Amino acid sequence: MKTTYKVAVALVAGAAIGGAAIQGLQAQPKPPAYVVIPILKINDPAAFKAGVLDKANGAAMTAAGGHYVIRSQNFTSLDGNPPERLIIIAFDSIEKAQAFENTEAQKEITAVRMKTTTSLSFIVEGFTN
Repeated sequence: MKTTYKVAVALVAGAAIGGAAIQGLQAQPKPPAYVVIPILKINDPAAFKAGVLDKANGAAMTAAGGHYVIRSQNFTSLDGNPPERLIIIAFDSIEKAQAFENTEAQKEITAVRMKTTTSLSFIVEGFTN
């Protein structure tokens, strides 16, 4: 009889520990994601200003869960030539960054940026703290 109770208690304890471990794994936060846009050369400054700078809506980005980390044209070169401008936008997850990039307003801004500059953009996953 005592052996049966010991096995039962061990089984329940094992299930509880396993459940706690699974809950802990699911509770781990997703790593942040960053939209990185280095603008290597601005080919049409007036069109870039009108179609990108004047239309970039910080409120839409904030509503999507993003915030600027870097938005600058001031660099101190260490190796090679820096881009003319660099924009880095932080999001809580890759899904949120992709959702923002897929909005109609952002697609329009991206289209103008691609026509008026030599640039690229990508999403990179960060580290969880």
